[in-house]
Amino acid sequence: MRVAIVGAGIVGASIARELSRYELEVHLVEREADVGWGVSKANTGLIHAGYDDDPDRFPNRAKLCVQGNRIWHRWVEELDIPHAWSGALVIAKEESEIKMLGELLRRGERNGVPELRLLERDETISMEPNLRRVEAALYAPTVGQISPPQAVIALVENAVDNGVRVHLETEVRGVEVSGERVKGLKTNEGFLEADVVINAAGLHADEVSRMAGIDYFEIRPRKGEYLIFDEDTGPKPSRVLFPTPSERSKGVVVTTEVQGHLMVGPNAQDLPKEEKKDRSTTPQGLREVYEKASEMWPLPPLSRVIRTFSGLRPEPTGGDFVIRAEDVWGFVNVAGMRSPGLTAAPAVAKEVVRILEGMGINLREKAGWKARRKGIHNGARGRVICRCNLVRESEIREAIGRMKRVGVKTPSVDSVKFRTSATTGTCQGSFCRIEIARILAEEFSVPLWDVTLKGRGSELGVGDVKVLLRR
Repeated sequence: MRVAIVGAGIVGASIARELSRYELEVHLVEREADVGWGVSKANTGLIHAGYDDDPDRFPNRAKLCVQGNRIWHRWVEELDIPHAWSGALVIAKEESEIKMLGELLRRGERNGVPELRLLERDETISMEPNLRRVEAALYAPTVGQISPPQAVIALVENAVDNGVRVHLETEVRGVEVSGERVKGLKTNEGFLEADVVINAAGLHADEVSRMAGIDYFEIRPRKGEYLIFDEDTGPKPSRVLFPTPSERSKGVVVTTEVQGHLMVGPNAQDLPKEEKKDRSTTPQGLREVYEKASEMWPLPPLSRVIRTFSGLRPEPTGGDFVIRAEDVWGFVNVAGMRSPGLTAAPAVAKEVVRILEGMGINLREKAGWKARRKGIHNGARGRVICRCNLVRESEIREAIGRMKRVGVKTPSVDSVKFRTSATTGTCQGSFCRIEIARILAEEFSVPLWDVTLKGRGSELGVGDVKVLLRR
């Protein structure tokens, strides 16, 4: 049985890893130059507790978020993914918001979230003394954080170790259906035969679904902007801080992300469906994020921001995840994976296994399936390339070897960044980017000017490229 998964984001990677347990031929198809470069690359990285989603309105989100949270506690250990189980506080800044905290508590208890409790003002301040305005809070100790790009990389590396084949820079241009059965995928790299196609294409899942003649839902992009501050600025919260949520958004979050930087965001801007590539930031949007976060927490001045970015979330028709086997036999939609899609991803993968079994597919577990994978760890010796984060040449060369193992064909600085944290410090690559590019050129046997920042079309060599070779 040959299975093709469209999309190598957190959901597609989780499905690939879960299906690698079985005697299947699994192909993971991704149009970007590396895994995790779509929706998964740019978000808050939170593993939510599961109190947000109304189980009557969004049953898939409510159920799978709580299940996914539990599974992530195991997966981060098995796959050596950087993480922090810091817990979270939902802050009521005024009396009128306290009622909502009670609703979230009841909803969380109904969804099966453990250890939730309401805190009065004094106890909240004892946990986070720098809070600016607080009347009460909901405490969710099971909330955590991960680095989404590193999580995707870990999942894919483990899946490859267990026999999954990755096809990067491979764009799906059609789904071949014959006699109401899936036959395979038409791609820019040729035809990929498949008995089952699992559509986990993120922002483009509605387009892939229409290729199979299934068009009952639509995906619209919702953009969120973020600010990251220099590592030595503070104060930094010990827990994830949420405002009281609205209907559209969980609000602008204040958190200390897994690398130790103070981070705030996102806002929420609904974009037209045609703007699924708009990852721009705006002065107005970033100012909105800063001002909203400042209502809750004392932020450093904007001059201490080292990076701004935006991410896009796939908002589906109806709001709930779309996870089902379709009438076209062999086509499974896993679409509309908006927040809490990152949290839910492991549980979604297990739901896909149940769907395949319900289709009559006999899933036989492999002997010798490997559950564990080790990440790249800072070596004690060797030449330092990234001074901000003390990333050494040996780590960069190991990252490049891992890139090749999962099928990366185009050398890019971002591929190294997401595997090592190089270029993510104070200087944002000003000193180390050219050194990383030289190592990439050597390891991929290409001219220096063919090395890219983030895939084809972002080559570092522009104009008189000989200047890049001068030391």
